[in-house]
Amino acid sequence: MNNLKELKIWNKAIDLAVDVYKATSTFPTDERFGLISQSRRAAVSIPSNIAEGAGRNSVKEFNNFLGIANGSSYELQTQLVIANKLAILESEILDPLIAQIDELQKMTYGFQQMLDKKINKKT
Repeated sequence: MNNLKELKIWNKAIDLAVDVYKATSTFPTDERFGLISQSRRAAVSIPSNIAEGAGRNSVKEFNNFLGIANGSSYELQTQLVIANKLAILESEILDPLIAQIDELQKMTYGFQQMLDKKINKKT
């Protein structure tokens, strides 16, 4: 088990989720069950999967949950780009969110590579 509060990747994912909630609060109400809900669920899924993986009993399971979190980050990225193309989300708001997502994806990939080394050492 890992201490979540010490995981930089989890803290950054929490910050991203909060920022997505703020950004989607300006979306039209008719998107309540569309892009608002989808974006928020994907954003919350990222730190949630990191947390679930951190609480698992094996490095291999943690690595798997990091992969799920990473998939959610790509899903979120896609939804935010769609919102921008629909003129629901301004580029001034989109660009910093995309930068956060990119950084998180790089961190996740690096963390997975480190965990892969640990997994391969054990076998």
